[in-house]
Amino acid sequence: MLGPVHMSPRTPSAAKPRAVLATLLVQSNTVVSTHTLIDELWGSEPPRTATTTLQVYVSQLRKALLAATGEVPPGTDATQPLLTRPPGYLMRVAPDDLDLSVFESLRAEGRAAYGRGDYQAASQALSRALGLWTGPALSGIPHGPSLQASAIRLSELRAEVLEQRISADLRLGLHQELIGELMALAHEHPLREALHGHLMVALYRSGRQSDALQVYQRARRALVDELGVEPGPVLSGLQERVLASDPALAWRGEPERRLVPVGGPADHPAEGSGSVRPETGTGPGRDSGPTVWLPPAVADFTGREDQLAEGEQLLADDAAGRTKVLVLSGRAGAGKTALAVRLAHGAAGRFPDGRVLVSLRDAGGRAVEPRTALTTLLRRLRGPRAAGEGTDSGTEPLPSSDAELAELLHRRTAGRRMLFVLDDAVSEAQVRPVLSAVPDSTVILTSRHVLGALGGVRRLTLDVLSAPEAEALLMACGGRRMRDDPEAAGEIARLCGRLPLALRVAAAGLAARPHWTAAGLARRLRDERTRLAALALGDLDVRSSLLTAYRDVDEEARHAFRILAQGSLPDFALWSAAALLGTDLAEAERLTEELVQAHLLEARRRPGRSAPVRYGFHALLRSLALEVSAGEDPREGRAAVERLCRAFLALARHADARLTPGRVLLAHEAEPPAGVYPEEVVGSAPLRWFQEESAGLSEAVRQAHAAGLWGLCCALASASAGYYEAAALWEEWESTHRLALDAARRSGDVHAEAVVLRSLGDLDWQRQQTSAAIDRYRLAGELFTRHGDRAAAGRCLSAEADALLGTGRVAQAGRAYAHALSVSRPAGDARGTAESLRGLALVAVREARHEEALARLAECENAARFAGDRRWTEYARRTASALRAALGSGGPGTAASMPLEVRPGVWLFCPSEPAGRAA
Repeated sequence: MLGPVHMSPRTPSAAKPRAVLATLLVQSNTVVSTHTLIDELWGSEPPRTATTTLQVYVSQLRKALLAATGEVPPGTDATQPLLTRPPGYLMRVAPDDLDLSVFESLRAEGRAAYGRGDYQAASQALSRALGLWTGPALSGIPHGPSLQASAIRLSELRAEVLEQRISADLRLGLHQELIGELMALAHEHPLREALHGHLMVALYRSGRQSDALQVYQRARRALVDELGVEPGPVLSGLQERVLASDPALAWRGEPERRLVPVGGPADHPAEGSGSVRPETGTGPGRDSGPTVWLPPAVADFTGREDQLAEGEQLLADDAAGRTKVLVLSGRAGAGKTALAVRLAHGAAGRFPDGRVLVSLRDAGGRAVEPRTALTTLLRRLRGPRAAGEGTDSGTEPLPSSDAELAELLHRRTAGRRMLFVLDDAVSEAQVRPVLSAVPDSTVILTSRHVLGALGGVRRLTLDVLSAPEAEALLMACGGRRMRDDPEAAGEIARLCGRLPLALRVAAAGLAARPHWTAAGLARRLRDERTRLAALALGDLDVRSSLLTAYRDVDEEARHAFRILAQGSLPDFALWSAAALLGTDLAEAERLTEELVQAHLLEARRRPGRSAPVRYGFHALLRSLALEVSAGEDPREGRAAVERLCRAFLALARHADARLTPGRVLLAHEAEPPAGVYPEEVVGSAPLRWFQEESAGLSEAVRQAHAAGLWGLCCALASASAGYYEAAALWEEWESTHRLALDAARRSGDVHAEAVVLRSLGDLDWQRQQTSAAIDRYRLAGELFTRHGDRAAAGRCLSAEADALLGTGRVAQAGRAYAHALSVSRPAGDARGTAESLRGLALVAVREARHEEALARLAECENAARFAGDRRWTEYARRTASALRAALGSGGPGTAASMPLEVRPGVWLFCPSEPAGRAA
């Protein structure tokens, strides 16, 4: 890949299969979506056969890859590195089998050696990395947007490695040997100021001061002519020092301090935080003045006014003798570093002795040791020592022990007004030695973890941006096309979860592709399972940032992170977490809280609810969880979904029995997690429980159906129907029951089909779709009869009679109620008997047989009481009282036309109108 794309022993000759190969290798060991590959090969106008053609290319690659191993067993995963993994393909590559992986490993090795001052090892590792290149990156193939961005990124990485290798060689005293190479590079890259700076130093140290000044003039001319800008402060400052014959620039046979622009990326913060700018003091080569080592502030920083104000207040607090530490915590991509850097830039006047940022992770995202952080800080400090220590030439070796390093840092910062930004801390243990070494300084500490064990600190937790802030950031970064489509910008902000990093990547992706529209970008982001793949551009990659946070926690927490996402719930109570994890409440709480502390899960306060704290995933973290779960055993996820559905069923049945008792429910095994008791979770407010869990309950029905858990799907829908009817949630009722009906028919469960059809008939009746309701009641009754459930068949007859009564067919309804009673009474169905007697009473009211109506209502009340159904008992008593009141106030004529409460809470206002729910 570091040159023309090829693989051994045989490379496909056609360009497009090689482009597929390159795209998969650039993202090796991660899933690349089919959509991404098609976009890479054909852009915005793929052929109709794009998917089929892509499959042909993949097949060709698989044959070539198996030929490379010398084995061709068909369909063997063990030897085939190119695997199908929804929503696309995954290329398995060992680190040593890909030149890019070897390059990045050597690059990291060189950076680490440079950071610890071992310039010989750094030069060797970086030279080996450069030796892997055989030409321009990813050459010989057509480039789509992804490969183009990767080629640019790799070329920039090569230039970075080259500049750092030259920097290491300069520190080794190889200035004369470097002059020829640097002259050629400066000619090839006339706008790279760092190369001109290296050449100026090499010439100056070789006694060629005038030549060094000419290099500056050529560089300045190129910058002014091409870009209309003057050289930056580093190159301009270097010219002044050459003019002044600064002795600090001369080679003295020992490693130089960073007063010359020969430092490399090892001194930079972690990738993504921007390049660091070392600034010198007031005069050339002087060892005084402030040390400023900060990346540039983000130009389009948006929002965070409250956090900025609080941070500025802390930095302005000059209380003597206080260690001032501000901990900025938040999930990956929340903009912690950007906020810290903005605060540091704005506090220049308050910290005249210096402001320094140090990353607490290495280039590979791993935590650095405390001694490494101490060493880096000492290397970057070049101000005067504490009183009595004399001057600090910076050429003596640093101490070897951690205690001596901390003591030296303490001495160098004592009494000085300095601000340190410790970026991306991993743990309390990592930062404590540094904090204790700088008691007189102010520290801004950023971390993806809460770092709750640190005492005496002030804390700010960064959440996502508000909706207006998120849209403003998109429009600032995405250009005119984003500003011209505010509706699409709003959708993109929502799909990105208003996470600053994701918003910036999305906007940059749109700006980099002139043929895209904001609406098209929103469409690409809608699929939750491929969203992260769409949020990548060059080395800007939301997935890698989130993955670092995921990898920071232990395997037990990572397992919990994957499993909790299987529920696909908008948010969930602790009992849901226990069900998904297959554990008790205490263990579930421990694991969820660990994920909250790592900002992989959100704890959402819900005052006034039965569960005052609920948990939920940020949208992109859910996408990550689903993505990493794709590589796990699918049976594990299915088992978690089944546990959750069983728990939902147990609690829904308990709530339904109190909200709408006596309904026909489907028998299915159900159990809550250990330590979860339905009477405690639901309590005395079943309606409130249903309201709080309604979205999760509907999702559980969908998941049970998707997992092929047919019986659970039907039972869950059935247990929810009473709530849907009571709350008039027609859409949820219909969507869940259509899935349940499909599940019943797929499984051949006649009884389940009958129960679901009866419920859908009730829905049709509530919607005043009388004909459809009658058809469903009759079909359900036939199925109940075939199944041998005469009691349920009798209730279907009563329901059909309700529909007839609502259309004014009173006599026909009366015959149907009588038929229903003749079925329910012998079957011993007290609830069905109560329903039939209630119907006969309503018919008697309409036909002005009021004494008979009262007698039937009394029988209905007794039957409902025998069934233990308080709702129907109160209904019968209430209806009888209303009838007596109507007879007393207006006589028989008024009673015959009175509005009828046909079922509890459902009213019929006149004989000719269909029944409907009262407003």
